[in-house]
Amino acid sequence: GRKINFISVDDGYNPAKTVEQVRRLVEQEKVALLFNTLGTPTNSAIHKYVNQKKMPHLFLSTGADKWANPKEFPWTMGWQPSYRTEGQIYAKYILKEKPGAKAALIYQNDDFGKDYLNGVKDVLKGDFEKVFTKVLTYESTDATIDSQVVSMKEGGAEALVSACIPKFSAQLIRKAYDIGWKPLHCMSNVSSSVGATITPAGPEKAVGVISSLYLKDASDPAWKDDAGMNEWRAFMAKYIPDGDLNDGGYVFAFGVVQSMVHTLKQCGDDLSRENIMKQAANLKHEVGVLLPGISVSTGPADYHPVKQVQLTRWTGSSWERFGGVLSAV
Repeated sequence: GRKINFISVDDGYNPAKTVEQVRRLVEQEKVALLFNTLGTPTNSAIHKYVNQKKMPHLFLSTGADKWANPKEFPWTMGWQPSYRTEGQIYAKYILKEKPGAKAALIYQNDDFGKDYLNGVKDVLKGDFEKVFTKVLTYESTDATIDSQVVSMKEGGAEALVSACIPKFSAQLIRKAYDIGWKPLHCMSNVSSSVGATITPAGPEKAVGVISSLYLKDASDPAWKDDAGMNEWRAFMAKYIPDGDLNDGGYVFAFGVVQSMVHTLKQCGDDLSRENIMKQAANLKHEVGVLLPGISVSTGPADYHPVKQVQLTRWTGSSWERFGGVLSAV
């Protein structure tokens, strides 16, 4: 029966603006917690501040590995699987599917992108430079990555790991297709949204791209009669009737909110910041929009709520999952 005052502010994905907006929320609005703040560079800018203030900083909208560090940052917790382990999974897949192939890596030049670099290095160790003969970066403020795509093709890469946000993933897919480059492409799950990445790129141009999912994909006919997805569709019809049902961001939002609601319910009548954090670190629940075999669990020393992913391949009309559920921790 409690009413929640949900204050939403926009930082424009600008870390300086994030600091300004979060200070306002903490010091003027005196919020009980911060929920699902978006982006790796933006959350990095407030990471120390919110922990100094002992402000619950929960279920961040970024999979950077560093959000699961309860010893040094006990007030910050992510939600989705770790980017670093996703990088490890892609490196293993490339070694298995294309042994001896030259590979390329392109990543956003921040903690988001570097997690994938570190994950690939975890697997290849001293052989990293032998296998990944082309490693390129881009800045989130860049207009285009077309020149990097051409450079990777000219370098002879037959496999690719891309750690890019949707705008740049769509550019990469389009440019690679236009210049006739067809590497085995493993793409960050950040860019797996059909609405945000595949449609702008051109669905036919993305055929064969590999990614990993932990959420059900709304465009996949397998979930046409799924109870969890029907609950999501009913919510969308009632509250966001104009929302793009192919935008995975809505599915993510619906899932992560369930963990927040679960945490608040567990708090009972004690909504102190200490108890909010304690309950967030004591979760075990199912989320209807997560893939079968994947659920949410946390503990005082386990700040990785969602730990598994499944590999998936774009067919031209939908993502087709293959293999079993892989642990992302």
